[in-house]
Amino acid sequence: MKRFTIIGGGVAGLTAAIGLNKIGVQVCIFEGAKALAGIGAGFGLAANAIQALDYLNLKSGVTPLGHYLEHYNILDERGRTLVSPETKAISAQYSQDNFAIHRADLHQFLLQQIEPTDLHLGKRAFKIERHDAGIDIFFEDGTMHQTDFLIVADGVKSKIRQQLIPNATPRYAGYTCWRATIENTNINLKIGSETWGSKGRFGMTPLVGNKIYWYACINAAENNTQYKNYTVNDLRHNFASYHQPVAQILDGTKNEQLIWNDIIDIEPLQHLAFGPILLIGDAGHATTPNMGQGACQAIEDVAVLVDELQKTQDVIVAFQHFEKRRLKRTRYITETSWTIGKIAQWTNPIAIATRNALMRILPEKIKQYKLKALLSVDFMNINNHS
Repeated sequence: MKRFTIIGGGVAGLTAAIGLNKIGVQVCIFEGAKALAGIGAGFGLAANAIQALDYLNLKSGVTPLGHYLEHYNILDERGRTLVSPETKAISAQYSQDNFAIHRADLHQFLLQQIEPTDLHLGKRAFKIERHDAGIDIFFEDGTMHQTDFLIVADGVKSKIRQQLIPNATPRYAGYTCWRATIENTNINLKIGSETWGSKGRFGMTPLVGNKIYWYACINAAENNTQYKNYTVNDLRHNFASYHQPVAQILDGTKNEQLIWNDIIDIEPLQHLAFGPILLIGDAGHATTPNMGQGACQAIEDVAVLVDELQKTQDVIVAFQHFEKRRLKRTRYITETSWTIGKIAQWTNPIAIATRNALMRILPEKIKQYKLKALLSVDFMNINNHS
């Protein structure tokens, strides 16, 4: 029997384990953390991710955990609309809706679909060795595990990817980010939005359970100690000129609720498949969050992988076909998201005024062509030669 191992117990790794189990493939999952709590805050599950979950028979369990996103507008710092994406048209393309979900809720659901004995926590992989008998995986606790096929899903800072591709180091985007999940009772936020202004970006969306997920991005040098120690009061001061409910949201946030990190991705890779080894999710194509596609692309990966493994008994061929179907799409998302982030983070007043004026007068069709190019393609029908 072929031995499959997954490194990483995040969205990519857990979804992959579930998808493989559904087609009769038994897996071992190794996760570096000692507990899986779904660290983070909220993120989007766009219609393409819901389509992938539907293919994997997971949609009915996930969508009740998400907040339906009818609108997600881009605003200027005074609260005027710059872009109003046609989410209903996007939904119609896939016959699916768009949702915002808390990472911990999705994590908990995915964990419930997995046999506890298949998941091994506190096992941080740092090195692999290939030989005729298979692949040896070495862990920081001094143990080793052998497998025939390895799916690497341990995120943007994957040590296994670094071993396979030494120059594929994380790339800093030029801005740092704070996130939090807070109560919505006093604010009563109904729709999601992202504000582009001279002091940075501020995004907000309702979540189920009467919660709000918000994030703020400010241009900064990498690993900036000043921003590492930022408090809610510092953020309140920085965004003081922004429209409501930005100040209300910050007033409702405690310092201990803040999650801070620099925004990073990896430059698009030339390969995702390395014989019996496959990179998926952020380990293979980490993207900045500007298109809300990080988790979505990880879930798409799994749907395509399961599809390929059902077409052939030759796993290496399935991995190669997966790579051909995924490289162009994930490259497009990484590069487009990087560009959007740069434009959204402009601070020059003249550049901002020009950008905002153009965004207001351009037809919606032109403003949204990047999003349409992403969501109008049925990722399950991208063939091996495209």
